[in-house]
Amino acid sequence: MTTSNYTVTVKTGTVGLDVSVSDRGDGRPFLLLHGGAGPQSVIGFADLLAGERPARVLVPTHPGFSGTPRPESLHTVRGLAAVYVTLLDELELSDVTVIGNSIGGWIAAEMALLGSERISHTIIVDGVGIEVPGHPIADFFNLTFPQIAQLSYHDPERFRIDPEALPPAARAEIAGNRAALAVYAGEPMVDSGLRGRLADVCLPTLVLWGDNDGIADADYGRAFAAAIPAARFQLLPDTGHLPQLESPQLLLDAVSEFTGTHATGQPG
Repeated sequence: MTTSNYTVTVKTGTVGLDVSVSDRGDGRPFLLLHGGAGPQSVIGFADLLAGERPARVLVPTHPGFSGTPRPESLHTVRGLAAVYVTLLDELELSDVTVIGNSIGGWIAAEMALLGSERISHTIIVDGVGIEVPGHPIADFFNLTFPQIAQLSYHDPERFRIDPEALPPAARAEIAGNRAALAVYAGEPMVDSGLRGRLADVCLPTLVLWGDNDGIADADYGRAFAAAIPAARFQLLPDTGHLPQLESPQLLLDAVSEFTGTHATGQPG
């Protein structure tokens, strides 16, 4: 499997924005959108999806993450969604399945609202962005790194990292990603109008949720799915907020069932 990395210039208003893209595999196109942990949090799943299914998987880096530049005019999730719809136009892709985790799920939902004919399916994986009374999103920006890990995984010991033991460059990237996330999503990562607007989503949508997600609980996920008329909700067992890291095979199977893409070389 060949992986290529390139930039695509996307016009946003009067500004040209270079979007970094990692592209692998052949077959039905998938746009895989990362959350606050940055693009590295989805690259392993991109390799799995492209390696085991007939899939071309594109992973863009949200501008401002991983040291990439972000123009001052780009500072909302809706703005990011518009950038990625334009990216699909620039690449002339069709029948695209958009998969987004965490804030990536929020971006995917906003993309679905833009009505692009290039998108055929939306998969929201432990997304954020809506307001659900009684089920608040964890106070992410006031949590320590160990506290975030504790809430993010069913089995946090498998993924526990001491940030102080990381090289300075890695620590700087984490801090930069966190700052970019704050710009796009705000605190507490909610758009109070999003839940109502989701009634206008017409695309087939799958909402996948880790049953042990401590960032946004399963009832939050059920509310996300209920807000979208064409959505189906599915729990992933023994999984937290990052299924692509903790339960990648479960996530792959759910994606394949929903999109009708099965073993390599056998599109459904």
